[in-house]
Amino acid sequence: MIDKLTDLDEKISHLEGRLSDPSLIADQKAYQKVAQEHSHFSKLQVLYNELDGVIADIGENRELLQEGDDDEELLQMAREEIEELSVQEKKLEQDILLLLLPKDPNDERNTFLEIRAGTGGDEAALFVADLFRMYSRYAESQGWKIEIMSSSSLGIGGFKEIIALISGNSVYSKLKYESGVHRVQRVPETETQGRIHTSAVTVAILPEADEVELNINPSELKFDVYRASGPGGQSVNTTDSAVRITHLPTGLMVTCQDEKSQHKNKAKALTVLRARLLDKMEQEHHDKISEARKSQVGTGDRSERIRTYNFPQGRMTDHRINLTLYKLESIMAGKIDEILVPLITHDQEEKLKLIQ
Repeated sequence: MIDKLTDLDEKISHLEGRLSDPSLIADQKAYQKVAQEHSHFSKLQVLYNELDGVIADIGENRELLQEGDDDEELLQMAREEIEELSVQEKKLEQDILLLLLPKDPNDERNTFLEIRAGTGGDEAALFVADLFRMYSRYAESQGWKIEIMSSSSLGIGGFKEIIALISGNSVYSKLKYESGVHRVQRVPETETQGRIHTSAVTVAILPEADEVELNINPSELKFDVYRASGPGGQSVNTTDSAVRITHLPTGLMVTCQDEKSQHKNKAKALTVLRARLLDKMEQEHHDKISEARKSQVGTGDRSERIRTYNFPQGRMTDHRINLTLYKLESIMAGKIDEILVPLITHDQEEKLKLIQ
């Protein structure tokens, strides 16, 4: 750990020099990246200095004990202080290790949220709308912007699927653990005998890809335009404004029909396609490292679940970390930090085990 931190002062000084460079200030994206790096190393420096002080205090107290002073009260104080300082030392070492963990390069990215109905028919489609409302409210509480990119609505008020772009600070770092199958257990409004139905919805969280990262050959794209269907107003349904883009090498297909303009639908579809291609590339990379890695999204089958929302009991259970909360109404209102924080903590603990 000390080897990794000895050049902190030099690193921070170098970054401060870059932050005062007019050419960097002119490039806001590059400036923000360097500013984040400076903030990261500054936090490390503060923690390391604290740790250095704690270690020095422990050393002084141990020297006092070794000298064998006759004042028993003073010696007892030294023992107690060593105990307290040792706890601080472990806590600071843990905090430093967390900051030294390799950062996910996608953590600061804007994020695509894709929610699709799985098993359960109309009830699954209604739950897609409920989950989208939940994430929208959470995004609002974080000061994030949410923009619907594509949707396929049903007359009952639900969605077959909905895709949205969420923009803001550290979106992906907080939402990336939401990918998977979400199961809902509740009594549908149309159920006269009060029987509980089980449905499943799939959620995918994809980081937004920059154009420079993915140089897509235009010749590898097939564009189809057609007349939009479903709700959307007369002009949407009477012009060929809907766009379907197929990436021929991979077979990935994206459609967008929410905008009245074919040009806007094409631009939105391309951003979604870019994110899916980036996700596909990253999954293939991880698969080479670990064949055991599974795809983010399953088939929508009830058995492939990461979380269950049980409405009759007001209960939410995340099966990955055995977390159960009887706060379903609050969770569905967008207050999901009580789920996200334990998931982030669990992931950090698992990564720490690998380096300790």
